[in-house]
Amino acid sequence: MDKIKVGISIGDLNGIGPELIIKTLEHQGILKSCIPVIYASAKVISYHRNVAKSEVFSFKSVNDARNLIENQVNLINCWQENVTINLGMITSDGGKYAHISLDRAVQDLKAGLIDALVTSPINKKAMNMANFPHKGHTDYLGSEFSDHTPLMLMVSEDLRVAVLSHHIPLKDVAEQVTRESISRTLEILQKALIQDFDIEKPVIAVLGLNPHASDEGVIGDEEEQIIRPAIIEAKKNGMLVSGPYPPDGFWGSGKWNKFDAILCMYHDQGLIPFKMHSFGHGVNVTVGLPFVRTSPDHGTAYDIVGTNTANESSFRTALHLAIDMALNRKEYAEMRKNKLEKIAKPSEEVVE
Repeated sequence: MDKIKVGISIGDLNGIGPELIIKTLEHQGILKSCIPVIYASAKVISYHRNVAKSEVFSFKSVNDARNLIENQVNLINCWQENVTINLGMITSDGGKYAHISLDRAVQDLKAGLIDALVTSPINKKAMNMANFPHKGHTDYLGSEFSDHTPLMLMVSEDLRVAVLSHHIPLKDVAEQVTRESISRTLEILQKALIQDFDIEKPVIAVLGLNPHASDEGVIGDEEEQIIRPAIIEAKKNGMLVSGPYPPDGFWGSGKWNKFDAILCMYHDQGLIPFKMHSFGHGVNVTVGLPFVRTSPDHGTAYDIVGTNTANESSFRTALHLAIDMALNRKEYAEMRKNKLEKIAKPSEEVVE
């Protein structure tokens, strides 16, 4: 099978993203398993290479993703103008060029020129200053692929956490919890676990919305009226789903490690325990899209930019996971194709 072509967006130029990219790709071993494609500009990457004091990182500029060079780090110049870099500062340019990089990578994804996307950290305030009309990567990708529903899935070696509602105020969470949204999310999660993570029969836990999962209706009724019926429906459709579990006891007792994935009702319900368990080596994955997208589980870390102390572990894991998921997806698609062809092929009659 051909090497996976992985697009890498630059993220905020003033953050640690470029340093993470350089530290990850300066190891030549990565070129054995993928063809990396950075979406930025040669000037910006060269500037950050000097900041990172890397003597071994190198790249080749290419004008088009149709002309990628194997066994090299490829760089597609997304802009030609000089850019003022203000390390550790929130600026509109930080948001502007992060958007340009991301958009160019997504256009190549749509054209089938790359197989997966790894996004470097952005700053939401900087993106807003640059008139980026989305709350983050996930919402942007959902708008670009509007016939798909993106789902945020946090992944580490032994834990996968999905969230029903993404980056919204806590006061708006309850209205997002519907039978339809839970059923749709469970379907997306199940498909991802099968095709992207090669889990034949995934086992999924669903957490409650209210404290103690409402104590049988004493503290709210969403569990009995909405969440449990959605779980029952999923079971009738052949899914291995259970819950709703009281969130505090679920995380505190270690019950989470008996499941392939956990569906949480809102952001902090899942990401606080996830980051306590996996911070620094976890990966943010967007599933439900026609391609693989991963990202490190942290932000721009303005406080350490320029000190050459950023830890690239999460970014490196995100890159390796993107490769593995893309390979799994290709193998799954080939398996389904062969199965359908076998079903469609008429049986040959035996002639004596």
